[in-house]
Amino acid sequence: MVSAFHTALVACALAVSTVAAAQTNLGSIVGVVLDETGAPLADARVTVTRISPVAEWVSATGPDGRFSITDLPVGRYAVLADRQGFTPLAVDAEITLARTTVSVLLTMKVAGFSGSVLVTGDQRTNRAAPSSIDVSPMQVRSVAGAAENIFRTLQTLPGVAAVNEFDSRVAVRGGGPDQNLTIMDGVEIHNPYRLFGLTSAFNPETIANFELTAGGFSAKYGDRLSSLLVVENRDGDATRTFGGSTALTITDGNLVAEGRIPGLSNASFLITGRRTYYDLIADRIVGTDLPGFADVQLRATWEPTTGHRVTVFGLGSREGADATFEEDDGGGERGALKSKTRNTLGGVAWSALVGDRVSNKLTLSWYRNAEDLNFDGDFRDSDKRSNAPDANDTPLTNVLFTRNLVIRDLAVRNELSLRRGQSQVVDAGVEIHALQTDWAWRIPGARNVSEANGSSIQGGVGLPSILDSSRSNTRVGAWLTDRWTVTPRLKIEPGLRADWSGLAGETTVSPRLAATLDLGTRTALRLSGGLFTQSPGYEKLLQSDYFVDLSDADTLDLKSERSWHLVAGLERTLGSGVTARLEGYYKRFDRLIVGQLETEETRAARVANYDFPAELAFSIPTAPIITSTPGNDGRGRSSGVELYVARRATSASTRLTGWMSYETGRAETTSYGRTYRSDYDRPHAFSLVTSYRLSRRLELATTIRAQSGFPDSEPIGLRVSGIEDQLDADHDGNTGEIVPERDRGGLPVWVVDYGSTDALNVGRLPAFARVDMRLSYTPGGEQSRWHFYLEVINLLNRENASRLRANLEFDPNSDRPRLTRMSDISLPRLPSFGVRFRW
Repeated sequence: MVSAFHTALVACALAVSTVAAAQTNLGSIVGVVLDETGAPLADARVTVTRISPVAEWVSATGPDGRFSITDLPVGRYAVLADRQGFTPLAVDAEITLARTTVSVLLTMKVAGFSGSVLVTGDQRTNRAAPSSIDVSPMQVRSVAGAAENIFRTLQTLPGVAAVNEFDSRVAVRGGGPDQNLTIMDGVEIHNPYRLFGLTSAFNPETIANFELTAGGFSAKYGDRLSSLLVVENRDGDATRTFGGSTALTITDGNLVAEGRIPGLSNASFLITGRRTYYDLIADRIVGTDLPGFADVQLRATWEPTTGHRVTVFGLGSREGADATFEEDDGGGERGALKSKTRNTLGGVAWSALVGDRVSNKLTLSWYRNAEDLNFDGDFRDSDKRSNAPDANDTPLTNVLFTRNLVIRDLAVRNELSLRRGQSQVVDAGVEIHALQTDWAWRIPGARNVSEANGSSIQGGVGLPSILDSSRSNTRVGAWLTDRWTVTPRLKIEPGLRADWSGLAGETTVSPRLAATLDLGTRTALRLSGGLFTQSPGYEKLLQSDYFVDLSDADTLDLKSERSWHLVAGLERTLGSGVTARLEGYYKRFDRLIVGQLETEETRAARVANYDFPAELAFSIPTAPIITSTPGNDGRGRSSGVELYVARRATSASTRLTGWMSYETGRAETTSYGRTYRSDYDRPHAFSLVTSYRLSRRLELATTIRAQSGFPDSEPIGLRVSGIEDQLDADHDGNTGEIVPERDRGGLPVWVVDYGSTDALNVGRLPAFARVDMRLSYTPGGEQSRWHFYLEVINLLNRENASRLRANLEFDPNSDRPRLTRMSDISLPRLPSFGVRFRW
């Protein structure tokens, strides 16, 4: 990752020698880290990662720039050197029983590579900015409760929250899940999830690095308001003819194959496939097709000449379900779900060095996401019933929903870096997206009256019954940054980004600035800030909680949403592999796109269609509802303070590793004439992730999370449900009007009433707490090809509430049922296992 202020990253020299310990098959790595002038770099972090089986050790350089890591099993390793303000750099090393010395002098290239040296920072965001945290694939595979899912791992980091226990979507620092940008190998990924969000699209077996920037990210990236996740896939192992691994996790099994491409020098391939396995078994038992997925990913890399690299990559996935359910208690409840999702990605990237000062990377890509969803069911809603003793007297609710959507994105991205002397690097680039989005649905059945916001994607009452919308849109972004080392201690990065949206018909200009000041060899102060924008588009709504109809966006004069960020962080290396960071942030939002309220004319026409007797007139919902008609009518702000402490292994004798995070924050939204808590406002959040090595073969991982509940819209009472009178049941000569719904005994049917927008987020869900634990076993110790684990998610079986579901019960002392609320969307205690074999 490149520091926000260093123009041309340091040259780093690593002298790596191997000292064998024949009697134990262990060796040591020693080396030195230097800058471009040849001066030693103190307090640089050196991460040594074994290629197979994967394991990781961390050390830090002393005042003379030297480091040493002992007791390493023989095998192939990647040695990564990293220091504040400098681009990380990695080299390969081989530990053998014979003494070997490898001396490599490297000059860092911001976007380049040379020979067999991998510059891991060539595509990462700028470390000078605060809020950036690297997550290794090994951490994703080993965090208890994460199910080898990067998004569930991110949920343990400061400022990151899961929208609910089942969903992989995240909310960052009070923003919505649609405000997060995900980039894989330079390509924007519009749907980074599988199985309705249960798991991730990214296979940690093939990833080189994940990097999350929670705010204040570089001008190289834009069109999102909150956060950036950069995913870099690794190349195949070109030192082997053929190899790979096989793994089985709680959701799927996967196979990885990699090696040299025959007939080409400096060329490698990597192919991986994943598939759910439970559906193969369960489908035979229950006689229905449960949700499942399969995907294939490939990557081929070739270096035809020194300084030139061509990478071809692709990804294809298929998800589907064709399930029917029917209750056998005679109540008539039944449901049928049929879904199909297709994701396809193809791309090619060309990287080139022009002399020793200029590097360029060009990426061409094509992405398509298509989803078809059909649901038809009759259910007895817990939030709807008459006050009859027998709940079966209440009519069933019919839910009928059909949705079809397609997102196509043809994109080109070019990144150019120019080194000017020893203290300045200028980065410039452009990206163009040609988007075609189609969104259609039919909702002839009942609506979800439990959603207080009518524009809720979960069947809100403000959504149109029929939608058939198609938009062609072009987005263009261009950026210029100047990474400048003012003094050895001070580095700054001014940046400017311009974005043009064809749908909004406007150009936005976003100034950004980052700075890093070294307060010593162990402490750094980081600042960043600037303007971030997000243009309207159906591709963002794929991850949103709410839907707005963009069919008439041109006539509505929609503009891009905006957010100003200010971030300040203090980071200190404490020794023994421990790093601590204290960070504060402030974000101000304006021109947020929200669903508009009904016009007075529309509201009056809707109310006039109700034909309720005078004694039930109070049940007519007269307050204006939130519709799917968009407008830039929202504003907001969020602020908070975060503490993050991490410990990495510094040698083979390190037993305890992990991290702790704590956040206190506040987020609020202003719309509909009032200021209220944002949907993902979270006053307090704490996470503790640990891994303790009990012996050479056993390792115990624990994840503890506790946080405040999200805001909740509380019902104000009950009202009588309305139903369309198709047969003139009240004999007044009118059909199509809304009349009181009654049960088979003639009693009125009641539903929960959320009133007007004044009830939005006035309450709060109960606090969330969960403990996950994993016990891993490696039968042959560190050198074993096999790895097994047993895991229990939600060890204490705590019933957390992702929402509170209304429940109506018979009340013999009233004319209407009793309203209670129960925890819903809660993950039970879930034991699982996993196995991995490398070959």
